Amino acid sequence: MSTFWNFITFADPNIKYIVLGTVLLSVGSAVVGCFSFLRKRALVGDAVAHSVLPGVCLAFMLSGTKNPLWLLLGAFVTGWLSLLSIDFISKNSKLKEDTSIGLVLSVFFGIGILLLTHIQQSGEASQSGLDKFLFGKAASLIGSDLWLFLGVVSVLLLITFLFFKEFTLLSFDKQYAAALGLPVRGLELLLTTLTVLAVVIGIQSVGVVLMAAMLITPAAAARYWTHDIRKMVALAATFGAISGITGAYISYAAPAMPTGPWIVLVVSLLAVVSFSFAPRKGIVGSLLLQRKNRLQIIEENILKALFHLGEQENDFFKHRSFEEIIIKRDIEPSQLRTGLRRLRQHGYVLKEHGLWTLTPEGQQRGKRVTKLHRLWEMYLTTHLNIAPDHVHDDAETMEHIITPEIERALEEQLRFPTTDPHGENIPY
Repeated sequence: MSTFWNFITFADPNIKYIVLGTVLLSVGSAVVGCFSFLRKRALVGDAVAHSVLPGVCLAFMLSGTKNPLWLLLGAFVTGWLSLLSIDFISKNSKLKEDTSIGLVLSVFFGIGILLLTHIQQSGEASQSGLDKFLFGKAASLIGSDLWLFLGVVSVLLLITFLFFKEFTLLSFDKQYAAALGLPVRGLELLLTTLTVLAVVIGIQSVGVVLMAAMLITPAAAARYWTHDIRKMVALAATFGAISGITGAYISYAAPAMPTGPWIVLVVSLLAVVSFSFAPRKGIVGSLLLQRKNRLQIIEENILKALFHLGEQENDFFKHRSFEEIIIKRDIEPSQLRTGLRRLRQHGYVLKEHGLWTLTPEGQQRGKRVTKLHRLWEMYLTTHLNIAPDHVHDDAETMEHIITPEIERALEEQLRFPTTDPHGENIPY
């Protein structure tokens, strides 16, 4: 507990630099990564992350120091060159973008490893720690680094805020943006620059190898929780901040644990939770929704079967046996028992002396399902010229998903027909 208290109170001055630095780097990369993710350019971040290594090495060789400003400037230049190379190869050769990305990534990273090896073998004392750019070393952040990162992240977030609408339109519909007269090429270059900046400022925290995860993973996790891009960006920034703080704490509590990899592990865990438990798009949510839809279809089929039996005998509230329902509608006995039990709980059917009957609410719901089925059959035969004996199966599916708006449109377009193609009455 004392370790946690010392961490949150910044008892050690170095903790302040590490926590604030990792949060700034994580939030900045997460915000820009949302647009890379939406533009389906996730691999570009990986290419840029690997391509900054030769820039770091060249900046060190030319300046002779490990000044963060020079190193980040060198990383920015080669990161930009890698993107220009990808675009040039994709547009002027038969290679697709993914192939171009793999080619540029491997070449630039290979050059970076060669330069790093040369520097390490040169014997210069000042080169110590330069290899930390491969895997990151957030624990080495100091006050001057923090001010530099704060300035870069502030510029990155400010530009993103000012051009948020334009970036959003570019991400979803580039052709429409061009039709509106927006400078699409200029916006692409600006967004590319922000992507490079986000990668460059993050390499000191998580390194070139893991930086792509910080750019894309928060955005991918946030996408599962919302369809609103504003909320998505806010959630991605929150996930990035949480992972930065948590990674810094784990590294502080267990000094042998590296900060950068733990940041990536935490944000990956948040992504796994999002993929699994997000309400609408998560795996668990999707399975629950599928189960709900299956049960709804079974219930509506049972109500429709009881309604049809009522039509035949002109008595919708007559009590029916379990076997009588199965004969009318071919349903698995276990599914029929489950469906009847749920319908009884919801007040759509009643059970008396082992027999089942519709309630007024159940009769109305069965009536509507029957109506939608026959309306859709009528639509297929009159507007799509499909033979009456070929429309039943399609109507069996559509009757469960037609909304009230579509229902009204069908009625108006078909001019409120009274019978379906088979001569059955359409109940209103």
